[in-house]
Amino acid sequence: MRARWMSAAGRWLLNVGLLTGKELRSLARDPVLVALIVFAFTFAIVSIAHGIRADVFNASVAVVDDDRSSLSLRLRDAIRPPHFKPPALIARDQAAPGMDAGEYIFVVQFPPGFEADTLAGRRPAVQVLVDATAMTQASLGAAYFQQIFLQETMAWLRGPGASAQALLPLRVQSRLHFNPNNDSAWFTSVMQIATNVTILAIVLVGAAVIREREHGTIEHLLVMPVRASEIALGKIAANGLVILAAALLSLWGVVRLGLGVPVNGSWLLFGAATALYLFSATALGMWLATLTPSMPQFGLLVVPVYAIAYLLSGAASPVESMPPALQQLVRWLPTTQFVSLTQAVIYRGAGVRAIAPQLAGIAVSGALFLALAVSRFRSMLARQG
Repeated sequence: MRARWMSAAGRWLLNVGLLTGKELRSLARDPVLVALIVFAFTFAIVSIAHGIRADVFNASVAVVDDDRSSLSLRLRDAIRPPHFKPPALIARDQAAPGMDAGEYIFVVQFPPGFEADTLAGRRPAVQVLVDATAMTQASLGAAYFQQIFLQETMAWLRGPGASAQALLPLRVQSRLHFNPNNDSAWFTSVMQIATNVTILAIVLVGAAVIREREHGTIEHLLVMPVRASEIALGKIAANGLVILAAALLSLWGVVRLGLGVPVNGSWLLFGAATALYLFSATALGMWLATLTPSMPQFGLLVVPVYAIAYLLSGAASPVESMPPALQQLVRWLPTTQFVSLTQAVIYRGAGVRAIAPQLAGIAVSGALFLALAVSRFRSMLARQG
């Protein structure tokens, strides 16, 4: 009995391996999908890292200096790259037209007698006009100006070489871990890999299932001595292996070497966690493919599923910023768990024990998606037969 079971298990594994090889060859002959994979893990990562920033960078500034004093000149010189462009000195009547035309995000106005009022202790105000349509730059930039002007004014009052913190009743000491320069590219590049893993896992497996149906090759599978589970696992394994290899190569070559983002955790642990997540995501893609008869309908179904998973994953905005009830719901999503463990391993160097709950959640969701996918796939094959 045991020998028979071992023989059946060996035959099952052999069939899955052969079908996996078939899927790999089929994918290699599709130049569009190959080009999509290459683009998603190279040029897309770099463009997102450099094009989307969550901090103030290269913001345009204009200065209306009605005081022309040493203090206003010092504050104007404190507006420096890379956060801000060198400020343009303009007249007061040029401020509103410049902001309306989108030439300046910030306009700083120093009133007449600014230095004299400061020395006399009258607390003069510096007006900062902000174009809030540039939302991220506007909210953070206003805080940057407040901090810069406060430090420079206090240092000017105390004299050369004096500490700006000396006049404060307390000293704030900030220690930034894992990203000391607050470089948003460190975050967006890694999160883009996690995002691309999700969408490609769903699309590639779904395309493989629908391609069999549209090309008529599914009849070939029906006459072969293989089971529905073997066919399904072959498609999941082949596409998962390709995406896993592409993701790890992108993390090493593009993110670590190209963008200079440090990887603090274990590569082996991240690879194993990604493989487990790919098992869940590809099973979801196969299940969605069995619900639609054609590729256009599959695309229409994938878009809202992916959009919801991405927006609620924590890759776009922190889960902690969501409503409390929604936070409890999204923590069960495999995408949220994968983003959480990716941040823990890549940035903070977490071990297996720290990400065990996320791994367990992904495994449970993967088993559920696989059961649904195999059940639907078996029914689809029965209808074809």
